[in-house]
Amino acid sequence: MENYFVFSSTSELVRVPSGMVVCVVADGNYSSIVTADGVQHLLTLQIRQVEARIATMVEKGDCRFFRVGKSLIVNSDFISLINVPRQKLLLSDCRTFTREFTASKEALKSLKKVIEKTPANDKSRLQAQENSR
Repeated sequence: MENYFVFSSTSELVRVPSGMVVCVVADGNYSSIVTADGVQHLLTLQIRQVEARIATMVEKGDCRFFRVGKSLIVNSDFISLINVPRQKLLLSDCRTFTREFTASKEALKSLKKVIEKTPANDKSRLQAQENSR
């Protein structure tokens, strides 16, 4: 069963399957959740608040979401390229969309180390990702 992220304000409710969240991008006192279908949901929350809420909503053992620098949270399932010297991060589903971001070399080095240590054939994550499509 898919886990959902739910963000609610006084006038709006945003509910998206966690496996479809590509990233969260900060914009001052606001944040945008970007989903795999290209939709951006604007939240009236700072990125640190979104990060804290995501931590409470993910299932135990789900470690897909990483903070990259001051303005970005990424779903590691969509990372297709980390280029530290060029400070480039590419998020893609390898079929329908690609998003490119820049981040500090230090943040990308840390992310690269974590991704390298993650088993490439984690069947439970792969199965959950396929079920969400």
